[in-house]
Amino acid sequence: MDTLALALLALFTAGWFVLGGADIGTGMLTPYLGRDARERRLVIASFAPFFLANEVWLVALAGVLAGCFPELEGRLLTGQLPVLVVLLAALVVRDLGLWTRQRGPGPRWRALCDGAVTAGSWGLALATGWLLAALLTGRPYEPAGGPVAVLTALAVAALLAAHGLGFAALRLTGVPYERARRLVGRAGGPWHPFALTAVLLGGLPLAAGSVLAPGSHAAGPATLRLLVPVLLAVTVPMLGVQVWIRRLFGDRVTGPSYF
Repeated sequence: MDTLALALLALFTAGWFVLGGADIGTGMLTPYLGRDARERRLVIASFAPFFLANEVWLVALAGVLAGCFPELEGRLLTGQLPVLVVLLAALVVRDLGLWTRQRGPGPRWRALCDGAVTAGSWGLALATGWLLAALLTGRPYEPAGGPVAVLTALAVAALLAAHGLGFAALRLTGVPYERARRLVGRAGGPWHPFALTAVLLGGLPLAAGSVLAPGSHAAGPATLRLLVPVLLAVTVPMLGVQVWIRRLFGDRVTGPSYF
């Protein structure tokens, strides 16, 4: 059961980095990809159908940590509380911008919401990098500081932006697509840039896990025997929903959506 719990932790963590990283990275670059209101709405429509399903992976990650690795979860909550507060605040700001941009009184409101999407996405990227800076050095009991933390946060944010560009190049059309493709480049197939950044992003939390050795913080056998089958049962519909959403919204975006 310990091995299965570790596998689920790795799956949910890497899944959120790769899937959630696509909408975070695209949101970070919304002002560059969309220069006017219509273009920005097109950019947001490229990832809006996916962001809620992607956030489920973050919720599942929190559930695995709390249930199967309570000691590690407690250390992270205590030691990384400032980072986690920033991360959750950025998530709320980004999501509020997405949910309310079409419910406001006019163009100024939508521009404000677009700014919230961009600011929240940057906050998520930098907070994730800040958190990884501590985890990769094996110090989950305190936030990272100094030049190494700054460089790590910026490097992770840059990787997420590149991931978002690869995703945007697969989803957008027209002028926003040309802007994304200009930075992504035309070498290789259309999936190559996105696949490369996906591998790198998926490897980051796995590298942090190898440093932290979460298996040594696992819950007791009785708890794992109870929780792991439930988590495995939840994983199947999560994967099914991802496949269904991508089949439903897999075509390139040609016009604005509800968001």
